[in-house]
Amino acid sequence: MDVTNAADLWDRVVGAQPDPTLWLVASTGLIALAVVVFRTSWRISRNAITIAHEGGHGLVALLSGRRLDGIRLHSDTSGLTVSRGKPTGIGMVLTAAAGYTAPSLIGLLGAWLLAANHITALLWGTTALLAVMLVMIRNAYGVLTVVTAGAAFFLVSWLTEPDVQAAFAYGVVWFLLLGGVRPAFELQRKRRSGGAYDSDPDQLARLTNVPAVVWLLLFHVVSLCSLIGGGRWLLRL
Repeated sequence: MDVTNAADLWDRVVGAQPDPTLWLVASTGLIALAVVVFRTSWRISRNAITIAHEGGHGLVALLSGRRLDGIRLHSDTSGLTVSRGKPTGIGMVLTAAAGYTAPSLIGLLGAWLLAANHITALLWGTTALLAVMLVMIRNAYGVLTVVTAGAAFFLVSWLTEPDVQAAFAYGVVWFLLLGGVRPAFELQRKRRSGGAYDSDPDQLARLTNVPAVVWLLLFHVVSLCSLIGGGRWLLRL
């Protein structure tokens, strides 16, 4: 690639794209809502939330100075991130708290990028993050899931028209914002029935002596506030 083409490519990535129509923004939001609400579609699409959840654990573990040993994604939409380091302290607390908050916060960041019309930057940035995450995946299903997601983002950003790119980007961000709300409610329901005894809130309770229900409330606050704030950005309110 010559210098001119490289410069054109860089301008394409960091440049702003035209505003999509309100109809496109609203319709992708409604589609994402339907995917999250209906049980069958949620079972399949929840893998994307798991990628964000485990990616959040892994990223914060690295940023807090812990050693990331690997990430596993399972076909039942569960996941596991293993890191090494001090078993207590702020780094471990932040790492444990990052999972349930990551999808919503990533969605909020995506909404901010889309509000600034950086659709291509969002698509390419996500592709790059998935490529980095792939290095840390330690099971075949996880590799398949992350490769499929990364390929989808790359192909849409490289081969499709701007309207298709916009619809895809807005749909993904809406899904992260809306889908980020549901896992905390699912966890709350499992806890009421006596399950999920070693969930992230329980680990945080042991680390901080703050009741697990308080951490669960924090997850609800983060996801709902992200949905409200991100939704306002996407709808230009």
